[in-house]
Amino acid sequence: MTDLQKNLFSMADEKYKDFQSALIPTVEKEKIIGIRIPILRKFAKSFYKTEEAKDFIKNLPHEYYEENNLHAFLLEYIEDFDEAAKAVTDFLPYVDNWSTCDSLSPKIFKKHKQELLEHIKIWISSKETYSVRFGIKMLMDHFLAEDFSDEYPKNVAKIKSEEYYIRMMQAWYFATALAKNYSDVLPYIENKELEKWVHNKSIQKAIESYRITDEQKKYLKTLKIK
Repeated sequence: MTDLQKNLFSMADEKYKDFQSALIPTVEKEKIIGIRIPILRKFAKSFYKTEEAKDFIKNLPHEYYEENNLHAFLLEYIEDFDEAAKAVTDFLPYVDNWSTCDSLSPKIFKKHKQELLEHIKIWISSKETYSVRFGIKMLMDHFLAEDFSDEYPKNVAKIKSEEYYIRMMQAWYFATALAKNYSDVLPYIENKELEKWVHNKSIQKAIESYRITDEQKKYLKTLKIK
C-alpha cells in the first residue's frame, strides 16, 4: 500500500462506504474506501501543489474508486487549457463509473469553449462509455442557454448506444436543454428523434424539473411513446 493510499484510508467512513457501493454498481465494494466527497475535495486542494500529486496523475490506472475521484478533483486545478484537455483525455479510458465521470470538470474549460468543442467531438465519438458520457455532460454544462446551437442536441441525438450510463446522460442532457432552451429543443421530442427509452426518460426528467412550467409539463406528458 502506498503512502497516499494509507492517507486515504485514514479518512474512511465504513457507513459511507456501504452507501457509496450501493450507488455505484460498476465498482467492486472492496475497491471503495468510503471517503465523503467534501473531505476528499479538501484533501485534493492541499495535495495538488505537491510533487507527489504530479506523479499520481501520470500513474494510471489507480486501484481505488477514491483515487479516481482524487484524480478528477486534481484536474480541476490545471490552469492551462491544452494541459487540462490532454490530462482529461488520458484519464477518461480509466474511468469506470458515473460518479467519477460526473465529478470531472476542469475550471479552465469555461474560458476556452471553442477549443473545448473540438475535444467534445472526439469524446462523444469514442467507443469508451465514460468518454461519451463526459462529452455529453460538457455540452450540457457549457453549451446551453446563451451558448446554445442546434448542432449540439443534433450531435447528442445521433449517439446510438445500449450503454445505460450513456443513455441516461442523453436523457439528462435533453431534460436540461428543455429547461434552458425549450423552444429550440422541443422539436427533438415532438418529432421523436430519440430512441424510445431516451425519449421517455428525457420527458420524465424534464417533468421532475422545477425549471419546466406546469403548462410545459402537461404538454410533454402527451408526447410520451407508449
